[in-house]
Amino acid sequence: MSNTWLTISTALFLSLALSSCSFVLNQSYGLKKIKEVDEKTIYSFANKYGVPLTDCYQLDSTYNMFLDSLHSKGLTGSMNNHLQPLQALYYDTSGHLHSYQVNCYAGGYPNLRWARNNIMTTFPPRKQAPLDSVLPLNRHLRLLAPLSKTIGSNQPYEYIVIVYWSRAMGRQSKRFVKTIQQNLLSTDKKIKVVYVNNDNFLATY
Repeated sequence: MSNTWLTISTALFLSLALSSCSFVLNQSYGLKKIKEVDEKTIYSFANKYGVPLTDCYQLDSTYNMFLDSLHSKGLTGSMNNHLQPLQALYYDTSGHLHSYQVNCYAGGYPNLRWARNNIMTTFPPRKQAPLDSVLPLNRHLRLLAPLSKTIGSNQPYEYIVIVYWSRAMGRQSKRFVKTIQQNLLSTDKKIKVVYVNNDNFLATY
């Protein structure tokens, strides 16, 4: 566990402030108690939330070191964004980040409004969270650990979308995944979506 930054589990309990990047466990948002989960539990909630099991990953423990490196460099804004429980990062195959969606910029009550201002009517989605260059695609992929049912693919893609979700975020995860998947219907580009469960990260960082 990192001592250089407020732990994510503590931060999730501090305050309900969806217009900022602090986030709390709150029943009105359908959130659940943060806890470590096993692979069977991840698969169970993946089924509930519409996450394809063959594209299901989890965060590797080295993600903690990545966040700590941002803190040590004074990049606290980027660190705060990259530790959030719900994220979607849209990369082209050269590794360039084109769009970044993060829960703390979505707003909305009693559900997060991912599609507000019509940002989800195009692919990639229009700007929501600030873009940064701290996590290029190649490095990002090295921070993900496939689960036993994950199937790799060598097919050519034009975009790779990395989506963070968790059991802890309850229906907000389900709604987020659905929003991402509906947005994909707006394009005929070849897209690979990587779904990353971060429950164990949220419980231990």
